[in-house]
This record gives sequence, structure tokens and C-alpha cells, in this order.
Amino acid sequence: MSQSEEADGSNETKEPEKPKKEGGGRKAIIAAATANLAIAATKALAWVLTGASSMLAEAIHSVADTTNQIVLMVGGKNSRKKADEDHPFGYERARYLSGFIVAVVIFSVGGLFALYSSYQKIRDTLAGKPDELLDSQWWWVPLVVTLISACAEGASLHTALKESKPDRDGMTILQYIRKAKAPELPVVMMEDSAAVIGLLLAFLGVGLTILTHNPIFDGIGSGCIGILLVVVAGILSREMRSLLEGESATPESRKAIHDALVSTNGVDSVIYMKTLHLGPDTILLAAKIAVDPGDSALEVARIIDDAEVAVRAAEPLVGPLFLEPDIRYGDRRIKDNEKRPEDDV
Repeated sequence: MSQSEEADGSNETKEPEKPKKEGGGRKAIIAAATANLAIAATKALAWVLTGASSMLAEAIHSVADTTNQIVLMVGGKNSRKKADEDHPFGYERARYLSGFIVAVVIFSVGGLFALYSSYQKIRDTLAGKPDELLDSQWWWVPLVVTLISACAEGASLHTALKESKPDRDGMTILQYIRKAKAPELPVVMMEDSAAVIGLLLAFLGVGLTILTHNPIFDGIGSGCIGILLVVVAGILSREMRSLLEGESATPESRKAIHDALVSTNGVDSVIYMKTLHLGPDTILLAAKIAVDPGDSALEVARIIDDAEVAVRAAEPLVGPLFLEPDIRYGDRRIKDNEKRPEDDV
């Protein structure tokens, strides 16, 4: 097989260096982490003062979100390490792994804890135990905290939406998450969206408890937050698993690559083509191209070099690139040991 990339160190031609991006949506990640850290502290204070179950669930939710932002930043840093002998295609998949870890943290730390807190609150209410929130002089604190937190989370979500706007091109958040190859912005957007909805649920839970003097609404609010987080974790884990398993380039990128190959002088057609995202910013390409049976080895080498240049110009994300020349007659390729027309000459 002829290849346009250095496979075993015997070829001096090296893959051109691509500029390394700072982990996708770094500004959104930092904004979310800063907001979540401050919000976690205020929610925890509200829980200490009132014993509101919804505030405890939301405090743990914010702590989990802060941890997640740190995980995303660490994953982004690790992904920028240079390729080595043990990892010849680099470390970009570390960003996908960090996204999957985030989904696990949201499920286990955020969702399951909120559901357990809800269970305790409802159990204690049904058992007739006194409620701290209704007996506290600070009953108004959770309402104020949820409103302020909603504003902070909304600002963080606005930052993420603003950063993703060039890529979203009118898509909804869920559509963008399904299409995006970089995990950071989709994760932050899902987290912030869940945070805003969760705060609304907490406000309703606490508010109804105060209005009706029935603390079971606080427990129900906590339970709804838990269910919300489990659903979000399920969506994120599914999308991150798909990226970890290996997704092809987008249809637009595949078309651009195919068109670049077939437009190269000397390439008759593309017999087959495979693409794989090694990371958000790197596409691996392997393709078999049809050339004229009369081309010399030197001419085939020139065709491959030209095709490589054309592909990289059409899709800059292409990194490792492997092209194999073959001969095709009509709409099928010559099989091994099959008599070729030129054998009769």
C-alpha cells in the first residue's frame, strides 16, 4: 500500500502541524465554573439556615457542576500533549473521556443524591417530623438564593450559547449536542440549562411549602431535580459514548474530502473512503483511489501528493492521511489474479 503519511518512521515526510486550539469553549467553561462555585456556597448557606431539601439538592448539583468544569479543563489540557510512540495519533480523545466522566458525575453525585434527599424529606414529612424550613426565621432565604442563582446560571448559559452560535447555525441545543464533535460547549450548555430548570423547580418546591405549610412539596421539588439530572446525564453519556466509540466526519466534511480527491488530476475515482474523528479537531482519513493503469510509480506518487494537498486545503481538520492507489475498470476494481486488458499487449 502506498501512503501519503509516515507510518513506520521510514518516510521523512511528516504530517503538517495544525494549530492547537484551546479546549473548545474555554471562556464558557471558566464562566460556568466561577458561577457554580459561588452559587454552591450560597445554596449551601440557604440549606444550613433553613434545612430546605431542594437547597441541599441544588448545592450538591452546583458542586458537581464545578467539579465537571475542572474535569473538562483537565481533559482539554491533556488533549494538547504531543503524539508519542505509544500514542501515535495523539491524545485528543482525552476531551471525549472528560465529557463522559462529566455525565457519570452528574448522574451519581447530582441526580442520585437529589433523589435520596427527596426520599428522606418525603419520608420524614409522612412520619410527622417537624420541618426546619417552616420553623425558620430565614424561610425567605432559599427564594432569594434561587432567584439570584437563576440569574447567574442564565448569564453562564448565555455565554455558552454565544460561543456556540457560529457552529449551531440555527440548531436547537439538542440538535447541536447530537452534531457537535467537541464535548465542552454541549456539556456546559446542558449543565446550565439543567441548572436553570432545576432552580425553577427548587423555587416552586420551597414556595409551595411556604404557601401551603406542607413540606412534602420541598421533597417533591428535590425529587424533580434528581430526575432532571438523571435525564441530562443519560443524554450526555449517550453522546459522549458515541464520540469515544469513534464517529466519522460530518457529511459536509466527507463531501468536501471526496470532491477534493476526485478533482485531483490523475485520480479517476474514489473506490472507498473512511473517516474518523480522533478528536474534535483532527480527522483521520483512509481512502483507496483509482488511477490509470498506465501511470508509472513516479506518476502515482505525484498524484497521491497532489491529492493530499487538495484534501488538506478542502478540510483543514484532516490529520493522519492514508491513500492507497488501485486500478478500476468500469464500476468495479480488478481482482487478484484476474486477467487485465494490458496483459494482451
